[in-house]
Amino acid sequence: MQALRFHNLNGYLNPYKPYLLERWNAGYSNAMRLFRDLRQRGYAGGYGVVAAYARRLRQAQGLPPGHRCPRQPLSAVAEPLCSPLTPRRASWLVLRRETKRTEVEAQQLTQLHAQDPEVAEAIDLAQDFTQMVRQRQPESLDPWLQRVSTSTVEALQRFAKGLYEDYDAIKAGVTLPWSSSPLEGHINRLKMVKRQMFGRAHLDLLSRRFLRAPRERQAQAPDGCAPAPVPAEAEAA
Repeated sequence: MQALRFHNLNGYLNPYKPYLLERWNAGYSNAMRLFRDLRQRGYAGGYGVVAAYARRLRQAQGLPPGHRCPRQPLSAVAEPLCSPLTPRRASWLVLRRETKRTEVEAQQLTQLHAQDPEVAEAIDLAQDFTQMVRQRQPESLDPWLQRVSTSTVEALQRFAKGLYEDYDAIKAGVTLPWSSSPLEGHINRLKMVKRQMFGRAHLDLLSRRFLRAPRERQAQAPDGCAPAPVPAEAEAA
């Protein structure tokens, strides 16, 4: 009997789903009765979550809302083997290195690729661009941009347009081994500290966080001794 699948609804219900599915597949489809059974087993969630879960079960089995007594055997219901794909998770699945994908993730990506020609084209273009950047293949940049210019994916066309506007920097990015990422990371850290101290970040406090604190940590001895004295130049800063 083929199993049908559906999405999770609530974390409170997860520990009780094996019992709930066992009862449901045995013919107990009354949401209130199932809720009372779960309460006796320690379930702390509300009835609405159980009722919504029951509606999903009926939908997975092709039953109309409120249908309780089917006249013929129905397919068993099972939990999905993997979490449903969200836009963020699908993006990381596409861009993740092939060697790091699990068997289930590879199967998900194959199914996603086969769903729609436009989705398949977007996946292929995204993976080719990622490989070009990771392996530094500048000779592939212009052919890739030409492919995107004739693509049906509008989001990638807009992305390519932005690359054309900063072509020299993009070309250098896929050619040279250097990157501005460390610098951008330090700038982001400084901006974060500045926002955290907004309204009370006087010069002495900023100096303490940006200048003295890192030096004191570096001067801290491995055995926990007191830090070395801060130079006068740092004090003046």
